[in-house]
Amino acid sequence: MTLGDIAADAGVSRPTLYRRWDNKLDLVADALDYGFRKQRDQYDIDLDQLTPREALVEAVRRLDPAYFNPDAMVLMGNFAGEVLHTPQLLEMLREHAVEPRVTLVEHVLSQLQAKGAVAADIDKHTIATMCFGSYFGAFYRGDRKEEIPEGVVAVLWPLIAA
Repeated sequence: MTLGDIAADAGVSRPTLYRRWDNKLDLVADALDYGFRKQRDQYDIDLDQLTPREALVEAVRRLDPAYFNPDAMVLMGNFAGEVLHTPQLLEMLREHAVEPRVTLVEHVLSQLQAKGAVAADIDKHTIATMCFGSYFGAFYRGDRKEEIPEGVVAVLWPLIAA
């Protein structure tokens, strides 16, 4: 991706881009920030309307990188491929795409603990990270991602339920 490509796709000149952004990283950072801010509002889950198990299934569903953007998995791979040249991209991805999702699952597990539905001694961070990683495993294996939330919770629930 070059600034020339971006300018051509946007139907503007390169100088137009440089008037707003000093470099490609700044432009990408603004684009990512805009997209991720739009997504953040959709992270909350109303547990009152769901059984504890259903709440965890929904939290795992929202871990899907493609939950908000069907191209997200490929984009995340592109960012990872750029880490040697632009390590800031990976940090942006962690801050805006990975951590909010993983934190959502940790938060849901904390709420379920408070309700007495989940054991108090579980490792919420590791569980959330494993759930997030299941989407990458499915992507690389060619598995259907639609089955991940229910399948992951079917394995986890007997181990973590109070």
